Amino acid sequence: MTIRVLAFGIARDIFQNDFDEVESNNEITVTDLKAILEEKYPRLKLLRSYMIAVNNVYANDEQAISTVDEVALIPPVSGG
Repeated sequence: MTIRVLAFGIARDIFQNDFDEVESNNEITVTDLKAILEEKYPRLKLLRSYMIAVNNVYANDEQAISTVDEVALIPPVSGG
């Protein structure tokens, strides 16, 4: 199964692209996805926090992800 992960902000710089694709033989959760991405991109661990959105909604760590889902990595934001 291939999960396409869209990247925004600093995540785009870390990926060096607007997206990345993650391969898995099994259904994965948000926690699984974060572990895969952090192994592939160790700089993600340096971010204070980041969120995963699934189908335009922030996802909890236990949420399952399928190939039809739109997945995005949302880096920390600041502003005033």
